[in-house]
Amino acid sequence: MRTIWNGSVSFGLVNIPVGLSVATQRSDVAFRTLHRECGTPIKQKRWCPTHDREVPSEELVKGWEFSKGQYVIVDEADLEAIALQRSHSIEILRFVELGDVDPIYFDRTYYLAPSDQEAQRRPYVLLLEAMRDTGMAAVGKFVLWGKENLCLLRPLGDSLALQTLFYADDIRARAEIDDAVGGTEVKGPELELAKQVIQSLVGEWEPAEFENEYRRDLRAMLEAKLAGEEIAQPEPVPEAPVIDLMDALRRSVDEAKQKKAPAEKPKKAKAPPRPRSRAKSAS
Repeated sequence: MRTIWNGSVSFGLVNIPVGLSVATQRSDVAFRTLHRECGTPIKQKRWCPTHDREVPSEELVKGWEFSKGQYVIVDEADLEAIALQRSHSIEILRFVELGDVDPIYFDRTYYLAPSDQEAQRRPYVLLLEAMRDTGMAAVGKFVLWGKENLCLLRPLGDSLALQTLFYADDIRARAEIDDAVGGTEVKGPELELAKQVIQSLVGEWEPAEFENEYRRDLRAMLEAKLAGEEIAQPEPVPEAPVIDLMDALRRSVDEAKQKKAPAEKPKKAKAPPRPRSRAKSAS
């Protein structure tokens, strides 16, 4: 497995050699911007409206806007003065209940690969099994590409996964939403019907059963255009009429039951009980 960072996990006085490997990637279709007349890809130019000319890369600097239209110029030397040195260690700061970490803090997932040497895999497996048995996850910090990252180490099957986390000040406040929700009441019968709708849609978490239908249809459309086929325009979607909430909930329950009934798998017949041996029956 290709790794983008190699170092160790600092677990008390134990160092666990690991490699960091990207666990997720988008499979979206990418587009280029073309000139419709000739189909040529458009080039983006760095243009200075003050001097009315294109600016070469050696004349570009970073700027921080402290007031509207006013900037502090920041040179690479300024950034290097505060840059963190490349770290080769993920320092575990504390262990927390995995269920206590809200998914809103999750940023990106990486696999933590163990060492190639069999003797150095034991502490990796030890930490994995200890966290799996206790239901704990490890909060730590490490430096990647000159930036300090807050992270969460957690068991993922028979592997360790590293989840980079947002810091608390990265999370936007939701007080306005909480206030709006807190001032709204629901009726008891509505709540009971909503629970029935939820219960009628309960199922197992099987990620492979969910397909990105837009991505599928987009690729099919591109293949059809490549083959010279005409693309049919979809019919306009009518606006949904405003209906009574209780009526909508009742109809939702009925519709979910109708969809679920044929999809349910037949229950397996129970195996007949094994006959007892003569020795056991005699006793």
